[in-house]
Amino acid sequence: QVQLVESGGGTVQAGGSLRLSCAVSGGTFSSYGMGWFRQAPGQEREFVAAINYRGTNTRYADSVIGRFSISRENPMSTSYLQMNNLKPEDTAVYYCAADRWGAPSRTTQDMIAAALYDYWGRGTQVTVSS
Repeated sequence: QVQLVESGGGTVQAGGSLRLSCAVSGGTFSSYGMGWFRQAPGQEREFVAAINYRGTNTRYADSVIGRFSISRENPMSTSYLQMNNLKPEDTAVYYCAADRWGAPSRTTQDMIAAALYDYWGRGTQVTVSS
């Protein structure tokens, strides 16, 4: 069974930073594309960032370009989302997702769609106060 567990969420003032982690177990992490999504109360889940299986390509939502960065450490089976200059509108539950068919033809354009991901974590809350 593949499991994803997010951590690193919390409450921070606007302009602050957080780093989210997603630990993957029970599968072959090095073959998975990884994504981060978020969902605020009463809103649909939206794409935040994605990284391909080798970490050579990334894609970001327009709203986070220049502020967030996604990365991965394959020996640790972990993906990270570094969030800088946080804004109140970033407040949401953040979810990690894994694309089982991550290589070699999957593109980061493909990975903006939540439906393409096979495994999901249960989320971690990020709250940004003004």
